[in-house]
Amino acid sequence: MVTIAVTAEGADEPRVAISPETVKKYSALGATVKVQSGAGTRSHISDEALKAQGAQIVATKQDALKDADMLLAVARPSPEDVSQLKKGAIVAAILSPFDNREGLNALAGTGVSLFSMEFMPRITRAQSMDVLSSQANLAGYKAVVDAAYMFPRAFPMMMTAAGTVPAAKAFIMGVGVAGLQAIATARRLGASVSATDVRPATKEQVQSLGAKFVAVEDEEFLEAQTAAGYAKPMSAEYQAKQAELVASHIGNQDIVITTALIPGRPAPKLISKAMVESMKPGSVIVDLAAERGGNCELTEPGTTTTVGGVMIYGPINLASKLPVNASSLYAKNLYNFLETMFDKKEKTLAINWEDEVITGTLVAKDGSIVHPNLQNS
Repeated sequence: MVTIAVTAEGADEPRVAISPETVKKYSALGATVKVQSGAGTRSHISDEALKAQGAQIVATKQDALKDADMLLAVARPSPEDVSQLKKGAIVAAILSPFDNREGLNALAGTGVSLFSMEFMPRITRAQSMDVLSSQANLAGYKAVVDAAYMFPRAFPMMMTAAGTVPAAKAFIMGVGVAGLQAIATARRLGASVSATDVRPATKEQVQSLGAKFVAVEDEEFLEAQTAAGYAKPMSAEYQAKQAELVASHIGNQDIVITTALIPGRPAPKLISKAMVESMKPGSVIVDLAAERGGNCELTEPGTTTTVGGVMIYGPINLASKLPVNASSLYAKNLYNFLETMFDKKEKTLAINWEDEVITGTLVAKDGSIVHPNLQNS
């Protein structure tokens, strides 16, 4: 019998790694799910709802962890917690593997098999396991909703007897999952939307959502995408040309949402102090890259600053501000990944260590860091 542990997250993480739906599915695989009482409270998931689907609700974190075969978590757990698991247990979480390497080494040293959900391969089979996409989708939506709340004018064009209210102009910088959802949400709210990205494949996506594409479309631009679909770092020459184009565009925008991130690197600086100063008072910048230093030169992570009447919001972990949806989607991502480790007939763990979703996400095993992206960091 496989025992799965879920514990309450830290004070700054309202999401939870389980849902009533996934408890039922794990039980069907033959697993016992032990959940610390109150773990789902901040995601509005009650102990009773989890228990009704087969979870064992236990009083303390230690009761959940003791001799468990798996620990499901949102944020990186502590070595102290992980050491209570069965020897060789599996830990799956959003490990932030490029942060606090000393802490990651300590976690690996406990001997568990560590899986970082951020490293999920961008392949068709793994789309339902893609944590970054499910959470970024929510973040892109929430960024626009928060911007609309902060913006002192209306989003849609309104024609009234007293005159016409012009549509707000929204500019989305970075057209990944978060950016695409931001475009769609801003359009639904009635804004006039434009967007930019260094990856040529995004131009058609932007236009399909009814937005205008803004980019320097030279030879370097046409090759600015990795095989995995991520943006490549651009040359200083290209960055200068793109910055000039953006500078001329951004001064006329009311809302700017930045989403540009390159895995394992500081966020690229896309908005300079001069660009901010060119914007009208009352304009809003929402910087979704704040956790990695921000795409805006003036972003202060975790807070809102005002420069010349322009509000610059640097949210941290924005998807968690929608904890009900974020937890539900994250729990499904985890289940879709972990169910590949089960022998459905024998109802036991049978991990195929050669499976690309396993090798792609495995960070540590048998006490050592094994992921190639972390070997030299």
